[in-house]
Amino acid sequence: MKIAMLGGSFNPIHIGHLALADSVCCLLGYDRVLFVPTYQPPHKKMAAGSAMSDDRFLMVQAAIFGDERFIAEPCEIERGGVSFTWDTVLFLEKKYKNELDGKIGVIFGEDLLADYDKWERAKELSERADLIVACRPKDAGQNAAFSNVPTEKYGVSPHAWSRDTFPYPHKIVENPQIALSSSEIRQKIATKGAWRYLVNEGVFHYIKSGNLYGYGNF
Repeated sequence: MKIAMLGGSFNPIHIGHLALADSVCCLLGYDRVLFVPTYQPPHKKMAAGSAMSDDRFLMVQAAIFGDERFIAEPCEIERGGVSFTWDTVLFLEKKYKNELDGKIGVIFGEDLLADYDKWERAKELSERADLIVACRPKDAGQNAAFSNVPTEKYGVSPHAWSRDTFPYPHKIVENPQIALSSSEIRQKIATKGAWRYLVNEGVFHYIKSGNLYGYGNF
């Protein structure tokens, strides 16, 4: 079985994440995509008003319900603290050793290419896993008040790598370019904007029922 992982805060998970995972399965032939919500991102501080890790995991479960290709993987939340992709790949290799065919795929957006050198054991990871680089629209909505911010340790990267100039072995997936970010959704919820169809049905009802991201505080 060909398995890929898609890590992230999923704060909240939205239709862009789901379209990306679908593309990896349909276009690159992966059988499973594991959605891995992070407990604490290694390179960024979570924005104020973020959902708790348990809520973010349950939203992932709600989002992928009914699609057997997708699995919510809790390993980083269960581990707690900061998790690095390298550690998660090693864990997943062991967990799925009886099912795994080939290397685990690691999916990430091209907006993260510039910071790849800062990843834990970046070169070794590029050899141990298949790096899968996804399209990321440059005009995806961002608002500093609702966005995660880089930690001082990592700062701003000097690189300007694109999918075509990235120096490590990688695959490219031509996923739909949906100009959407989780921070934009959080902003819309907090300011009574239109966000209903930016997430799927299960996530929409979870956010409403839990009054997440300021929903209901109007």
